[in-house]
Amino acid sequence: MSGLQRLHVGARLSEAAMAGGTVWLAGQVPELSPEADIEGQTREVLGHIDRLLAECGSDKAHLVSVQIFLKDIADIGRMNAVWDAWVAPGQSPPRATVQAALADPRWRIEVVVVARQIGA
Repeated sequence: MSGLQRLHVGARLSEAAMAGGTVWLAGQVPELSPEADIEGQTREVLGHIDRLLAECGSDKAHLVSVQIFLKDIADIGRMNAVWDAWVAPGQSPPRATVQAALADPRWRIEVVVVARQIGA
């Protein structure tokens, strides 16, 4: 497909894809701190998102939509405290947050992002 670029391509998935000025990130999970609490896991995942968006020519001010999956919805308040400190002021994207069984039982959070490239 012309105009489609994938980053960090693996056998099962790509971490990111870009086409027509839009960026899609795979679900980002806590790879370095799977034993951390929800705040630590959220900070790590948001760091992954920052890094991938930068590689794709975007940033958190250009988020189009976000889906957050929590192992336990009771974590939403503590997760939101980290989220609120991270999200670009005045640029909060449409967002859904749901409780879900995640692939690794140690994970407390997974985040899926769609964004626009800067200048697109």
